[in-house]
Amino acid sequence: MAREFFISSYLFVVKLFFTIFSKNKLQNKTVLVASFGDNINYVRKACLEKTDDTLIVLTTSAARLKFTPSDRETNLMFEFYHPIQFIKSIYHIATAKTIFVDNYFGFLAATTFKPEVRVIQLWHAAGAIKQFGLLDPTIQKRSKRAHNRFKSVYRHFSDVVVGSEKMVKIFKATFDLSERQILRTGIPRTDFFFDELKSQQAKCHIYQLYPVIKDKKVILYAPTFRDQEIANFNLKLDLELLQAGLGKDYIVLLRLHPVVRSKSTHTTNDFVIDVSDYPNLNELLIVSDYLISDYSSIPFEYALLNRPMIFFSYDLERYTKERGFFEDYHEQMPGPVVQSTEEIIDVIKSNTFELNKIADFSNVWNAYSDGHSTAKLITNVYHSTTRK
Repeated sequence: MAREFFISSYLFVVKLFFTIFSKNKLQNKTVLVASFGDNINYVRKACLEKTDDTLIVLTTSAARLKFTPSDRETNLMFEFYHPIQFIKSIYHIATAKTIFVDNYFGFLAATTFKPEVRVIQLWHAAGAIKQFGLLDPTIQKRSKRAHNRFKSVYRHFSDVVVGSEKMVKIFKATFDLSERQILRTGIPRTDFFFDELKSQQAKCHIYQLYPVIKDKKVILYAPTFRDQEIANFNLKLDLELLQAGLGKDYIVLLRLHPVVRSKSTHTTNDFVIDVSDYPNLNELLIVSDYLISDYSSIPFEYALLNRPMIFFSYDLERYTKERGFFEDYHEQMPGPVVQSTEEIIDVIKSNTFELNKIADFSNVWNAYSDGHSTAKLITNVYHSTTRK
């Protein structure tokens, strides 16, 4: 009840100011609303190079990436706790011709855009393992009002960017989309993996920050969050056992999900480096020799590197019941599925990986992500007949 009251109050304020500000004429202005920020940053930089638009970048205090504005940009905190910036943010949303978002943002349910406005959903994942959106089992107990609000937000997307036909099918089901809302340009931030210069620059930067990893086999452990552990995260990977089993030639980069990283701290030592606050995930992927994940979307992009992956699903049965999957988990994952640290050690030491499966996995999920995704997106949005 309290949650719905807060949301209703929030949307009332948004609708009030949006209605007032939307009486103004639309401007050649692009608003980018960032949650995760990676895709937003690629689009932002391309807009500066390829368009004449003024850019407005809206973030919250929880955003991992921080943006330094140029002369053509304004950065605002889009949250209640900064009321003046919050109201300014609504003004820009109401008067921009183009809006990019990278997550579910409830404020969209309180807006009524003019027909020529495009709202482009970049999303924050190149693929999907666990169910989300309208198929997320955790929303089944939410009110009818909440479900109507979710659908209202999804209807506001004029375009949803996808990297594969697999995601077309998933987005149509989870967001109740029509074919006309699908934009097959690929995921902007995956351009990084095709840019040798940027990759080398990223490697040099990380090696300067963490010189100890340069001569090691690097294991990136990036688990997703569990709903029941948000307030009390419990790391299930036994780092001491892993170190004892693998020896001095290996090192672990620990990357906790943003939801839990502030709830848990881990000491950096000669075997583990906590990189949870490092802003750019793809740069960490570039320096990693192995990825250990679970139900996260990170493997979809890591597959572009065709490097070994291990799926540490210690709570698979419970997670299946609570969140559910789009496909059979064991069949979908392109690497060994394990449930213990001992199994992880055995897999790495025996080198039991099938890289051909990873290549096939990447070909399916990254079909439109070819190194030119951002350019294709910018051309579609700004240099086609769709923009007046």
